[in-house]
This record gives sequence, structure tokens and C-alpha cells, in this order.
Amino acid sequence: MTDTTWIDLALVSARPQAMGALLRYFRNLDTAEEAFQEACIRALKAWPKSGPPRDPAAWLIFVGRNSGIDKVRRQSRETVLPPEELLSDLEDQESDLADRLDGSHYRDDILKLLFVCSNPVLPATQQIALALRIVSGLSVKQIARAFLVGEAAMEQRITRAKARVAAAGIEFETPDAADRAERLAAVATMIYLVFNEGYSAMNGPESVSADLCEEAIRLARLLLRLFPSEPEMMGLTALILLQHSRSRARFDADGGIILLDDQDRSLWKKPLIVEALAMIDKAVRHRQPGPYQIQAAIAALHARATRPQETNWEEIDLLYQALERLQPSPVITLNRAVAVSKRDGPEAALALIEPLAEKLAGYFYFHGLKGALLKQAGHVREARIAFDRAIALATNAAEASHIRMQLDHLCKDECEKDLAEEKR
Repeated sequence: MTDTTWIDLALVSARPQAMGALLRYFRNLDTAEEAFQEACIRALKAWPKSGPPRDPAAWLIFVGRNSGIDKVRRQSRETVLPPEELLSDLEDQESDLADRLDGSHYRDDILKLLFVCSNPVLPATQQIALALRIVSGLSVKQIARAFLVGEAAMEQRITRAKARVAAAGIEFETPDAADRAERLAAVATMIYLVFNEGYSAMNGPESVSADLCEEAIRLARLLLRLFPSEPEMMGLTALILLQHSRSRARFDADGGIILLDDQDRSLWKKPLIVEALAMIDKAVRHRQPGPYQIQAAIAALHARATRPQETNWEEIDLLYQALERLQPSPVITLNRAVAVSKRDGPEAALALIEPLAEKLAGYFYFHGLKGALLKQAGHVREARIAFDRAIALATNAAEASHIRMQLDHLCKDECEKDLAEEKR
């Protein structure tokens, strides 16, 4: 870990708490964002010299609040300054901020921020994109990748969302019970996309992306606490717990990707698996199946298999078919192709993904899987083309390295085949 890495980790982790509290103070999205950014700049200057504060989130809130108020006052020199109660909650006193901003206070602020970003005045895609940008601080590039759209298009989407919020005069207050229930699906999607971004971009258990996964798990648990009888929230929480349970086994010592079948399953985090399996069993008893529950059930079949050979691919294929009916998506079909290849062979899986080529032309995993299936089927030249395309679309060094290893295997196989033919 470099001298400044710990600061990056602290800022990423503290962002949701700090943004939620600053928005509660200022009731204005742009002001809260600018105050948080100013606090981060001051942290980058102060923390290397003084060391980490006892509570980084409280430090950022305190500094951000003061800088935000200073800016409001500077801008209001020629106008009457708004009453203090519009700038902050008078019940919060700076003198004991760090002591009083405990976990429960943070939870209220974070959940409020999640739900206000999911206001129905915004289209669903704008709700989620705005929440990803504001709550978790993902870059426009990261969000665009999560949505499989161009960076410029995502920039416009977020800009339009902010403009709609400003034009509508949305009150940044905690929604009531009815509003929370209506917005639950969008908030759940946002949490899953935050986890997915961290999971797909992770290049080791200590990476900043791993911190995003932990943040998504924490938010999912908080949301489940708010909706304890909602089976889809149980499914979402179980799903990301099961996926995260494999984090220590996903990479080798050099940061290289280890595929599921090759992972050391003794490294999987058993407490997370046990917690998730119990949650799935509880969700099933509600008899209200949903997409998150089905995906969690698929992950559970992997978790229950002590060896790769024991994986029930037939059941996994059936679950993916059910998921396709509930939530049709080319990515779901792509994932189903793995189960089909295990059960029926690579040619059957290639036939399944061929219609997806146009829709997933810019998707790394499509070309990576296609290359692997072509390699298994003995189509070496076509496999090399697919792998070359995958490398061009890789989003991190671990992905690119994994594909290069596949290409090296192809070359080795070809050389061995040529030698065998020469001996004949």
C-alpha cells in the first residue's frame, strides 16, 4: 500500500456518510457535492502530515459543512443570508460532531440519500446513474461501463438528471413509508450496480474496488433492516454475500484471475456463505420469486458444491431460463451459456450466444467467453480473433493478462499439434 492509498480508501468509504449528512445540512445537491470535494482536497493536504482522523467521515462532514457555509455566505453578500435552519440542523453542534455522528446517524443519512436520488420525477436509468455518481462517487466512465453505454451518453444522462432535480425543486427529505416502498426497486438496483462495479473491476482483495463491494454489502444490509420481510431484498443481500465470499480465491499472488472451477474453495468465506444460504431459505418461504432471488439461488448452487464436478449445471440452466423469462437480457443469456457448455458442450453454447454478437459487440465478457468456447471446440483461428477482441475491450490489467494467457495456451497447443503432424 502506498503512502496515499489509505487516504483514497478512507475517502471512498466515507463518501456516502459525508454526502448524506452534507445534503441534510444544505438541502442542495450541488452545494453538498462541492462541499464534499473541498473537504477531500483539504484531507489530501492535511492527513499525510497529521495522520488519519479518528472518524474520517465526521472530519469530512465538519470541514465540508464549514466550507459550504463560507461559500454560501460569500455568494450572499448582496442578498439576505437564508435563516440558519435552512443551512444546517441546529441540533448538530460542531463541538461533539465526531461523538454524535455514530452508525445510526449515518444510516439515516445514507438511506435518505439513496431514496431521494430515486425520486420518481427521474426516469429509472437517471435515478440509478445519479445515485451511483452522488452516493458512491463512481466516475462517469465507471457508470457508463456498468450500463454498457458510451461515456458521453452517460455524462448527458447524469447532467439531465441533475437539471431535472433542480427544475423540480425536489425536497431532500426522508421519504415516507409509501414512497420508500415504491422506490425500493431502484435503490436495490443501484446497490447491486455499485457491488458489480467493484466486483468486476477488482484486481485483488485490498483494492479500492473491494471497498466498493464492502460498501454495497453494508448498504444492502441496512436496506434489509428497513425492509426485513421483503424477499427480493433478502435475495439481493444473499447474492452479493455469496459473490463476495469468493473474493480471496479469485486472484493469484500476482493479481491474475482464477476462474471459478480452478479456485481454492477452502479460501471461500464460510460465514458469508452460511449467512447467505439462511437468507435464501427464508426468502423462498415467501413464495414470491424475483430476479435477485433467482441469481442468489444460482450462486448458492456453486457455494454448496465442495468440488467443481459436483456443481448442478442442469439446475443452474433451469434457473437461468427462469431469470430470462422474468428479466430478459443478453447478459443473462451469456451467463446461461456457461451452464449449457458444461452440460451440452461448447458447440451448443456457441449456438446460444451467436444471436448476442451485435448487442454485446463492445462487451469484454462476450468475446472472452466466445474465445474460450471456440478453443474448447477446437476452432483455434476463430478463438484467437475472439481473444484479440477481448483484450482490446479489457477494463483492467487482470482481464487483459487472463486473455493473454489463453492466447499463450492456444499457441502452445498449435505448436504441439504441428510437431505431432511432422512426426507422422
